[in-house]
Amino acid sequence: MVRSLLGTLLKIAGAGTVGWLAYSRFGVNHDMPIGPAIDAERLEFSGPTSCFLSYYADNAGSGRPLVLLHSINAAASAYEVMPIFNHYSGVRPVYALDLPGFGFSERSDREYSPELYSNAIIDFLNLIGDQADVIAMSLTCEFAGLAAEREPGLFHTLTMISPSGFSAQTAQRDEEASDTAYNLLTNPVTAQPLFDLLTTRVSIAFFLSQSFHGPADQGMIDYAFLAAHQPGARFAPLYFVSGKLFTSNIAQRVYADLELPVMVLYDQDQFVDLGGLARFAEQHNNWRLRRIPNTRGLPHFERMDKVAEALDSFWIAVHSAAIL
Repeated sequence: MVRSLLGTLLKIAGAGTVGWLAYSRFGVNHDMPIGPAIDAERLEFSGPTSCFLSYYADNAGSGRPLVLLHSINAAASAYEVMPIFNHYSGVRPVYALDLPGFGFSERSDREYSPELYSNAIIDFLNLIGDQADVIAMSLTCEFAGLAAEREPGLFHTLTMISPSGFSAQTAQRDEEASDTAYNLLTNPVTAQPLFDLLTTRVSIAFFLSQSFHGPADQGMIDYAFLAAHQPGARFAPLYFVSGKLFTSNIAQRVYADLELPVMVLYDQDQFVDLGGLARFAEQHNNWRLRRIPNTRGLPHFERMDKVAEALDSFWIAVHSAAIL
């Protein structure tokens, strides 16, 4: 995904029409009105080791807290986890965090890194104050893994939806290439116009359509478009597109050291290579895989019934094992 996005952006940069530069500056609204991604109470706090963070909460249920972490992309937000949030609202305490650079969390022009994101997750779990079941998506699975490695006591279980980190081709990140790409993408003259091209409504609809087996969720398209047209919206995504947010060989360096129960939900995914997942899981007894047929990277939007069944079965099995 990162390579294809980067290639597109660099082609656009080469074309670099004066007309689009002018349109980006004067014709694109970079401060569109936007409401909450989830119909729930939205709260804010300052992460001691990360940044200013926003999150959604429903404390009507009882039991162990459930924490939901959206993916990283050009227009990410907590909307991506809304079906899971809504399903468990009123059943157990459920929370959805806006990660740094997205949603209503801090979007400042700063360095975005795996350490920042893992810090934000740790800050949030410490704020909740109870061991949580955590669900993460795509690249954010890497950040959750880093956080669980550092602070295992904050996690009860970790569920990954289409996690990155299992492709042999991306096992080693080329830091020099990432730095070069980032410098090109963040040129002061072209950075915002490039991001505006990446986040037109047509572009967003196209990329989201790749994550659905059937038609893409229209509400998600609409919200993603608004989320990408906020002050500072480009800063974190350009770190992502340049490849600077990936951790080299994370499967062996981090995932392999996790001792907590881990479940992976997956099927087909246009943007994540899961080629090494099955073999990895065979070698680690605390990992289990659950395929959600006829889905892509967002199974909870199309088969929430199957996702809930898999989650509930996983948590029951973990609980049963703990009391034997």
